Amino acid sequence: MARTVDPQRTAQRRSAITHAAATLFAEQGFERTSAAQIARATGLSSGSVFYYFPDKAAVFRSIFEQSIPEHTALVSGHIDRTDCLDAVLDLVETLAGESLDPVAPGLMVELLRRIDQDPELAQVVAEDARISTDAVTTLLARGIALGQIDRALAPEETARWILSIVDAAFLNADPDEPHDPRPLLRRTVSRLLQPNRTENPT
Repeated sequence: MARTVDPQRTAQRRSAITHAAATLFAEQGFERTSAAQIARATGLSSGSVFYYFPDKAAVFRSIFEQSIPEHTALVSGHIDRTDCLDAVLDLVETLAGESLDPVAPGLMVELLRRIDQDPELAQVVAEDARISTDAVTTLLARGIALGQIDRALAPEETARWILSIVDAAFLNADPDEPHDPRPLLRRTVSRLLQPNRTENPT
């Protein structure tokens, strides 16, 4: 008789593996982390990781795949707002807050090392970036139309610049001396987007 697969249990195990692997990859690096170590950290038998994932690269990708539904849900809470400047600030502040996770700096290093070696990982990262870029672009365009944001700005180009600042929060994060980047990020982006009140209307 074929073994019945419990989807909920499978999802829970995959999530536990992803969580344990994230810590190990951040601390030891991708190459120095073995599937057996991930299994032990998850409380599973050695080799069982490959029952839930085809290979170690898939485990690494799963860390970033989980951001896609999380960021989709985050965007849905802001995308229809009409206080567009505040919506952009709240959105990017939340995204930058993820850099405070102790594993974030190490994972960013490993991501930069692996992204050119794994086309599937590159696709995951690109899709995640698209979600944020599209949302910020939409809010900027609406804010410009409503006179809340500097009309001299190009929405998509500006969205990419803003999200580059968010990326910088991860690249500059120091787990040994954690520092909250959000107040400075909010001030920087706010000053960038504020409409020019001295500009003569056309």
